[in-house]
Amino acid sequence: MALAQRTSARVSPSRQYAPYIEAVWGLKNHWYPALFSNELGENQVKGVLIAGHEIALRRAKGKTYAMQNRCPHRGVKLSGKPMVLTDDLMTCWYHGFSFGLDDGVLKTIAGCPDDQNIGRVRIRTYPVQEVAGIIFVFVGDENYKPVPPLSSDLPLRITDDPNPVKHLLDPDVFVRGIHRTGKANWRLAVENGYDPGHLLIHWDSMMVNSQDRLIPIGVEPVREDAVRFIDEPDGPKGIMCMYNREGAWKPILENPLVKMKAKGKKPYYFRVSTVLPGLLQVEHWPIPGWSQLEWYIPTDDKHHEYWEVVVGPCRNEDERSAAESLYNGFFEPIGLRGFNDADLFARESMQKFYEDNAGWDEEVLCMFDNALVAWRKAVSRFNRGIQEAPRICEEP
Repeated sequence: MALAQRTSARVSPSRQYAPYIEAVWGLKNHWYPALFSNELGENQVKGVLIAGHEIALRRAKGKTYAMQNRCPHRGVKLSGKPMVLTDDLMTCWYHGFSFGLDDGVLKTIAGCPDDQNIGRVRIRTYPVQEVAGIIFVFVGDENYKPVPPLSSDLPLRITDDPNPVKHLLDPDVFVRGIHRTGKANWRLAVENGYDPGHLLIHWDSMMVNSQDRLIPIGVEPVREDAVRFIDEPDGPKGIMCMYNREGAWKPILENPLVKMKAKGKKPYYFRVSTVLPGLLQVEHWPIPGWSQLEWYIPTDDKHHEYWEVVVGPCRNEDERSAAESLYNGFFEPIGLRGFNDADLFARESMQKFYEDNAGWDEEVLCMFDNALVAWRKAVSRFNRGIQEAPRICEEP
């Protein structure tokens, strides 16, 4: 009987959100952050790995370019030993194959300038946009047209709040953050960030206790409208947990059976949304008037690049100075690192269970996991393509 029940349970998830289960290597034809602007200096070359795509980034005359990080001649990485000779070419350090930054076409070979391959061979290039101190790259099919606007893969613009948080594309905005590698598949990372039940792992965090915040030990959805689908025309797609909708969620402040009680006295409710390709926005966090953005960038099938960014108002030099002080003394050490270290530990602890993809069938979900199921369905419905496993993939 137990075996029969398990077999039955294995059938349902894949039918509900099969594309999500297949997206081990991430979603393609989406915009992803690659580097912070200050991580790529003039004439620098750096390699990044996004959804199995090995990409070399180069800044020349202030503009950023992105291209395939493999020379087609003998397959070495261009970023392995960067050779920067001119402002318009990317030159392979091994044999001098030199490609146009704009079009990826082979323009010359250092030691063989009359070779017949010149003008006939090319490596692919990637669309790039640089805003708010972040370099974004559009990753996916080379012939995908039209390339959607960057704004379609950025957070939902908040308009229904009397004190809406700043959007990444707003003028006079402060944007700072970090990124680091997580040893878990990107899907586990997204679900950890959005999970209504994971408040428990932050129950005793310094971020919560130092400000006397009354954060529930969990929340239960009690109405159908507890979770909203986001489907903006030419804009972001995803879901939002409507914690601000009265009566939609039941906060759990105490569970006598396990002798747990929410700490703090000051009520602090915030709203959370997640949009494709895997971007979390927490409104009024780490403090009121600010927001925290988290991207979970697929790199390979077992790792993700974890981006943690805070966004707040910055209308003058005094506000910028205050924001810098707040970031350096509180946001990064207490929030992005201290608070979020628990999230990294949680998602990495799930990796082995889901590594062979069987975990998606074997998991036992509960009430608050309805939000996760909604996210899986949103990805299956709104994605622009599922990334295939690459032939070659290694650390950038």
